[in-house]
Amino acid sequence: MKKPYFKRINEISDNRLWINNPTPCEADLAIEAGAIACTTNPTYSYKQLMNPETRAEVKDVIKKQAKQDQSVQMAADAVQQKLVARLAEKFYPLYHQNPGKQGFVSIQGNPFRDRVAENIIEEARRYRKIGKNIIVKMPVTKAGLQAIGVLIEEDVPILATEVMSLSQAITVNDLYKRVSKRSGHTPPIFITHITGIFDQYLQEYVAEHQIYVQPDILWAAGCMVARKQYHVLKEQGIVGTMLSGGARGLHHLTEMIGSDLHITVNWKGTAETLIEQDPPIAYRMDTPSPQFMIDKLREKLPAFNAAWTEDGMTIEEFEAFGPVQLFRSMFCNGWSNLEEAIKQTRAEL
Repeated sequence: MKKPYFKRINEISDNRLWINNPTPCEADLAIEAGAIACTTNPTYSYKQLMNPETRAEVKDVIKKQAKQDQSVQMAADAVQQKLVARLAEKFYPLYHQNPGKQGFVSIQGNPFRDRVAENIIEEARRYRKIGKNIIVKMPVTKAGLQAIGVLIEEDVPILATEVMSLSQAITVNDLYKRVSKRSGHTPPIFITHITGIFDQYLQEYVAEHQIYVQPDILWAAGCMVARKQYHVLKEQGIVGTMLSGGARGLHHLTEMIGSDLHITVNWKGTAETLIEQDPPIAYRMDTPSPQFMIDKLREKLPAFNAAWTEDGMTIEEFEAFGPVQLFRSMFCNGWSNLEEAIKQTRAEL
């Protein structure tokens, strides 16, 4: 009897599925389907509040926190922790089976505070108390890299996020090697490439600036950068696992098959759809990028050129990079909306 799609991926490849921002029900379905871990981001709580399936429960959590004598900022932080904690419980059995390899649930804090390394470090230390299988997401920006260095020394598992370029990936990989050698600690680390958001930025850029790039070439851009990142890190000796995130299309998963890359996707619209369609599992990770496509994208799109080259950006430029800013704006909007919901709840008490 033919096995479900993701269980077949687990059997015939080293790719593994993480589920992104799930409801508790979606988490259960994802685990049953073969997911090994879970990601959340600063939009998580507000998305759960807007979801009819979870709205009542989240409103109750917000109401309890709104009654506490704390700032709106800290109340939002507490709501985020409580909602992520319920996911950590669901994935803990997987973690218990294979600690440090599977069962992780990620959490990322207030995006308005992540320009200061000390804030990121303080949040990470608090979040680790949620559960043994909590992994903290930290941006690969100047402040984030400072925090990552400190937390490697403290043997804290890390999910390096907001990676949109080869230079960001190489920088965090090299940082881990240096700090690990000095400290003797080798905590699990996952180095992401936010493939779908990168593509979204390029699509918005060409529309705004009225630049013509063949849709088929533009469709492939994020996967091309992700593949190059994967192979360069392998050549240089990746210290952890590469994780692909921010999927905006089915190809952000299907084009990455045939490697030990982990891939995080939403349940609705991606995982659920792939299970229903049940396509053949084809190895595509080693598919070479046609030179004419690379040349066209580098010529037309400055962001692609910056992402493609190993020295495309300095550490000081990471945070201001257009795709990173697009991703951060989503986080800031989600967090602001959560704080506003807490304010409204307090006004009604």
